Amino acid sequence: MKKRWIILLLLLAGIAAAAVWKRSSSAKETAGKPAAPRAAAVVVGKVRRGDVPIWFTGIGNVQASNTVTVRPRVGGALDKILFTEGAIVKEGDVIAEIDPRPYQAALSQAQAKKVQDEATLANARLEETRFANLLENDAVSKQQADQASATVSQLEALVKADDAAIDAAKLDLEFTRVRAPITGKTGIRLVDAGNLVTANQATGLVVITAIQPISVIFTLPQKDFAPLSAATRTGDTKPRVEAVGEDGKALGAGELELIDNQIDPATGTLKLKAAFPNEDLALWPGQFVTARILVETRKDVLLVPTEAIQPGIDGQFCYVVKEDGTVEPRVVKPGVSHGPDTVIDEGLIAGDTIVTTGQSKLSPGMKVAPTEAKAP
Repeated sequence: MKKRWIILLLLLAGIAAAAVWKRSSSAKETAGKPAAPRAAAVVVGKVRRGDVPIWFTGIGNVQASNTVTVRPRVGGALDKILFTEGAIVKEGDVIAEIDPRPYQAALSQAQAKKVQDEATLANARLEETRFANLLENDAVSKQQADQASATVSQLEALVKADDAAIDAAKLDLEFTRVRAPITGKTGIRLVDAGNLVTANQATGLVVITAIQPISVIFTLPQKDFAPLSAATRTGDTKPRVEAVGEDGKALGAGELELIDNQIDPATGTLKLKAAFPNEDLALWPGQFVTARILVETRKDVLLVPTEAIQPGIDGQFCYVVKEDGTVEPRVVKPGVSHGPDTVIDEGLIAGDTIVTTGQSKLSPGMKVAPTEAKAP
């Protein structure tokens, strides 16, 4: 019986020793082999097709479409100021009144003189008729009859002069009511009521600025002239122009009005003018803005995120993820950029998967663990 137990214990000890030896051998073999490389985590995107607008951008200055300094056209005491500073006035609105009494008196005087001259003319015509009858009977000389006719002509001309004087007096009286010559926004009042003003004085009453619509004058380099000229010759509509503020936000959209008739030889730039409705008054005269003009829209081109394009020895390239999960660098020919995307003229096809983030840790043939980029 003892012998059986001894044999059983020896058998169990042998099994245990064999298991320990096998585990030890497996550990040694594992330690001797290199670990498989881990896949690099990257963010990927797809090469897609889309339309890309081509913009030319320049620095511009906002200018009022019309600016008028309102000056009195007759002199006198400024009785009333009828506008509010900074308000919109319409063409023809009365914005000030000058004392009309001297001009009303002048008009009455001119009208009275006409009545006097008309009475003299009527008497002269009677004299002319009498002298004509007497001449037929040889009672007066031909010279006397001609003199009577000449007197009538002189008085007729005098009455016409009276009419002109009356019209001038009426005009001066009308000018005592100063009217807005254009529709626009008034500035700071330059003369207060109670002051004496003179006709066409150097200091105006107020400056009126037309800001709806409003203009933007901007410049582009002369290299842009050829495509810009082509854009103005094609299509029924004028090229679209946008004004952008310092914060990058669009202030308004308008259309190209004209291209200047010459290039500045000193700067090599071309001046352009665009008109904006300025309905929300976001554009203000004197304001500096960035102006961009839409020259063309390229249809159905290949687009990739700009950050996917990397510089290389053989030129710019993108890492393309192959079907087996590895990457290969592919030389590309990038075109224009628009927002976050860049046009690819050569090197890729629509649907290719490219690495957009994490290129610095990659090498050709490396396996990657891709993650789709989040939609903006």
